[in-house]
Amino acid sequence: MRIGILTGGGDVPGLNACIRSVVLSALDRQWDVVGFRRGWQGFLEIDPADPNSVATHTIALDREAVRGIDRVGGTMLHTSRTDPRTVKGGDRTAHVLDVLDKLGIDAMITLGGDGTLRFSAHLSAQGFPVISIPKTMDNDVFGTDYCIGFSTAITRSVTAINALRTTAESHERIAVVELFGRRSGETALLSGFLAQVDRTVISEVPIDPDRLIPLLVEDRLSRPGRYAMCVISEGATIAGAEVAADDRSLSNTQRQAEAIGGRLARAIEEKTGQGTIVQQLAYLMRAGEPDALDRMVGFAFGAMAIQMIGSGETGRMLALRDGNYCDVPIDTLLSGTKTVDVAGLYDPETYRPKLIHIRGMPMFLY
Repeated sequence: MRIGILTGGGDVPGLNACIRSVVLSALDRQWDVVGFRRGWQGFLEIDPADPNSVATHTIALDREAVRGIDRVGGTMLHTSRTDPRTVKGGDRTAHVLDVLDKLGIDAMITLGGDGTLRFSAHLSAQGFPVISIPKTMDNDVFGTDYCIGFSTAITRSVTAINALRTTAESHERIAVVELFGRRSGETALLSGFLAQVDRTVISEVPIDPDRLIPLLVEDRLSRPGRYAMCVISEGATIAGAEVAADDRSLSNTQRQAEAIGGRLARAIEEKTGQGTIVQQLAYLMRAGEPDALDRMVGFAFGAMAIQMIGSGETGRMLALRDGNYCDVPIDTLLSGTKTVDVAGLYDPETYRPKLIHIRGMPMFLY
């Protein structure tokens, strides 16, 4: 058996732990593992008839190649945000299938977020054996309660938010901390709750400045240190304001629209004269080594993927539901959108998380 593996989309801590687990589990079965570099983009650059092309974009993964990588963040296979169906020149699904055939790959394991896994589902629909593994620090892949990278992103965010309190208090300002979370505000929700900030703004609920800003001013004046902390999702919007073109898929240097954290801070200063601090945690949320939970989930998902291929179960996406490891049809993510349960977990009037009916809920309060 010859297994292929790739990582796509944004990097997150825990990917390398999963890659190592896949490789060691496969080796125990005397299977070979081929790593494809740079996600689906790497596939498109392979000419199966050119040995140099194959060598540039693939790597044989043995025990030595994955030694110690679980302790390191990011992905040793590198990554890209590419869907072979939408590249310049048209749909290149046939090329991907040809590469798999010419390189003798019997099954693929793909680690990615919504974009990477959508093509994985498409590839599976063409009849090729695929197991997909959800990863994204936004935790917004539909069909699973948990994605690799989410716990570390929360841990990083809480640490940074609490560290920023000393500067906010020293200058007696209102701090606005912007976190990644384009469609789902779950990262902000949990980070804000665990850091016990004053107000948390999520992607699902538009900001009413006339309600939020007075609350933040009151929060600041209510404590001896004369500061307040607000966490906001990058996907949040201001009610009634013109919605800027969504250019968050572009690199920072190519974006034209002002980030929502800066827009909120400017509104605070204009309406109150109160100084602010704006901090985008951005890539720091996904940088560095994985925490214990992301290592654990990465190891478990990797071993599970090999076990399922061994039993002939493909066309599946691995998942965590209600605290249990399981699997769902690989195209499950196409059937819905994962967002915060506002009614159950958030109070839009006070811009604060709310926790009710805790008994019987899984650890991450879904």
